[in-house]
Amino acid sequence: MNKKEKILELARRKGIIRPLDVEAEGIPREYLLRLYRAGKLARIGRGLYVLPGILNNESILLAEVAARVPEAVVCLISSLQFHNLTTQVADRIWIAIERNGWAPRFDYPPLEIVRMSDRSFSFGVEKHKVSQVEISVFSPAKTVADCFKFRSRVGLDVALSALREAWRGRKATMDELWKAAKVCRVANVMRPYLESLIPLSGRWRSF
Repeated sequence: MNKKEKILELARRKGIIRPLDVEAEGIPREYLLRLYRAGKLARIGRGLYVLPGILNNESILLAEVAARVPEAVVCLISSLQFHNLTTQVADRIWIAIERNGWAPRFDYPPLEIVRMSDRSFSFGVEKHKVSQVEISVFSPAKTVADCFKFRSRVGLDVALSALREAWRGRKATMDELWKAAKVCRVANVMRPYLESLIPLSGRWRSF
């Protein structure tokens, strides 16, 4: 393969490529611009390139953010969308970072940043591949609990709808929801709503 073919193959494998990826293969970064100008690559952000067809993927923005901020975790509204737990369309990407972590800043896509404690930040993190890029997303149960914790930002109606959808769609068990509620310190807030989903039992009282 020539240099341009190698770059296109790299884009097929990685989903999103940067100049550093190309240079690691021993290819000058100027070849990226040549392919972009020829319409063989699309630019989705500063220094971020993909194959043109990948732009039809609704999760491409998540992949872009993950490529630029790999330590962040997709959360709240964006996580609800990823898990099909809401019909709400967010106008920005919601990500969680550690309480004292670096807060990324870039013009596009717009971000909504949520800071979390170490325990909450590391609990319930799932890894998924989107357009060949690995992204970190909170599990359905953790996302529901986060919605209750940050209900002042997303709205209690969003949290309640997410809980109902997660339960009806069997995307989270009662044990998973309760554990997430305790980690997020919203057990007392969530308990009445959890109890409304199933009859009160000895097993429930043992939590």
